Amino acid sequence: MDDRAIVDLFWARSERALEATAKKYGAYCYSVAFGVLADRCDAEETVNDTYLDAWNCIPPHRPSVLSTFLGKITRRIAIDKYRRRTAEKRGGSVLTLALDELADVARPEDTEASAVDKEALAMAMKKFLPTLGVEARQMFLSRYWYFDSVKAIAARLGCSESRVKSTLSRAREKLRAALEEEGIL
Repeated sequence: MDDRAIVDLFWARSERALEATAKKYGAYCYSVAFGVLADRCDAEETVNDTYLDAWNCIPPHRPSVLSTFLGKITRRIAIDKYRRRTAEKRGGSVLTLALDELADVARPEDTEASAVDKEALAMAMKKFLPTLGVEARQMFLSRYWYFDSVKAIAARLGCSESRVKSTLSRAREKLRAALEEEGIL
């Protein structure tokens, strides 16, 4: 079933929308959640929460790219769950390390007053990502969207960990320059 048909089922408030979503995007949502949480049960719970959130958001939203819409919901729920789980203990997990790497470049505050700043940051990121080469973009998204470890990225792309680290470092510096140029930093 194509995405438009699934979204139409959501708009019609048909429970078949959830079945079709689970069939088509269940594995994808699970991989996003597991990448953040590294826990099977929490990842499954997050996927179920994603379906509920999608049910509550469609309508009024009509996403044009359902996979991106679901991935964004899953990622947000997983990060929230991760933050709650680790509120009292800060460790060296992949998520913590990845966010710490980006902390100096861009970390909007979680306040309503910064909604404009978050929107500006989102627009700057949309402009920034296409400026990276294909491999650098894959590394950047793998690390900072999916929270893959440097080791996992290197293995998947068939390169050394030091190459991944240096490519990510250059990408962060390029991002910093782009954000300064946009007046965000």
